[in-house]
Amino acid sequence: MTEMVYGTAPVRVVEPVLPRWWRTIDKVTLTSVLLLMAVGLLLGLAASPPLATRNGLPPFFYVQRQVFFGILGILAMILLSMCSPERIRRFAVVGFFFSLLALMLLPFFGTDFGKGAVRWFSLGFGSFQPSEFLKPMLAVFAAWLMAAGREPNGPPGQALSLGFTMLVLGLLVIQPDFGQAALIAAGWMVMYFVAGAPMFLLLGFAAIVLVGGYTAYHNSEHFARRIDGFLTGEVDPRTQMGFAQNAISEGGFFGAGVGEGRVKWNLPDAHTDFIIAVAAEEYGLILVLFIIGLYATILMRSLFRLMRERDTFIRLAGTGIVVVFSIQAMINMGVAVRLLPSKGMTLPFVSYGGSSLLATGMAIGMLLAFTRVRPQGEIGDILSRRVHS
Repeated sequence: MTEMVYGTAPVRVVEPVLPRWWRTIDKVTLTSVLLLMAVGLLLGLAASPPLATRNGLPPFFYVQRQVFFGILGILAMILLSMCSPERIRRFAVVGFFFSLLALMLLPFFGTDFGKGAVRWFSLGFGSFQPSEFLKPMLAVFAAWLMAAGREPNGPPGQALSLGFTMLVLGLLVIQPDFGQAALIAAGWMVMYFVAGAPMFLLLGFAAIVLVGGYTAYHNSEHFARRIDGFLTGEVDPRTQMGFAQNAISEGGFFGAGVGEGRVKWNLPDAHTDFIIAVAAEEYGLILVLFIIGLYATILMRSLFRLMRERDTFIRLAGTGIVVVFSIQAMINMGVAVRLLPSKGMTLPFVSYGGSSLLATGMAIGMLLAFTRVRPQGEIGDILSRRVHS
């Protein structure tokens, strides 16, 4: 009788978390990331034992650590990819301020490990590099500010995002870490462009970056030495760049063969900054093209999905993360073939490095969360309706 009078209440069917995650996730991007990590482990088996031998450690010490941090990176990626954009935003805002505080404390408590730049905290059992975690957090934080600034009576989001970005750039220059500073500046400029920034403002920011580079060249011996080394006509074959170039040229199309490469015995950073030289020497151009194809797949798949996204915050944050990720890969490989000055930057998911693997896993986890399929009209449909209305 009650149902006849009041009707039955609709029962909301809630899809379980894992099936919904698997149905909405970008499986191509996820597979590409896992393949990159598998390639990184394969190259780590080749590049890490010589370094472990020189340091008096077990042959697969660095490989085991890479597996450990790789698993942590995968877990962080999957957990974050299951979160809603709102939770990602809150997580990234808190993470940004923690990373910013860590960056501020580096000059007082950080170490350079003999590399001339104070970029790490030594934890005894390992090290922690704040800038690796700051990059994705800043992208999401800046996207939130930019999106909020476009709302009625919203804050001056673009100006605030510029101010925080300039603060981060200044802290990175102090280390000095001009490579990460340039990477973050490029990512912010792309986000600002996507947000609809006037071209003259972008040109003005680019001019500021150029003036900063000119000033750094004349006031930083570390920066000037790297620029001069890049501009010189000849490369000393006994330097890291010389060994890397020789390895890439000798690899040819099919490579020298598994375990036959020699560059890993001469390069102290063969497992990190110059891992692509190990790939080129032992496996040839085929593996290098495969790696480039995986990065291109992640970039294009993510951008195509974000182009259909109507939420401004999601579109900007996803764009910032994938652009920084892709530019970092391009810089690492560009340095190895001497198209760019030496930067000291890892190849995402392929190079050895605990901070890099974990932070990049978190970044791609947030990107996967932003590019998940959601029940919404595509932005093209919305614009079309506005035109016809």
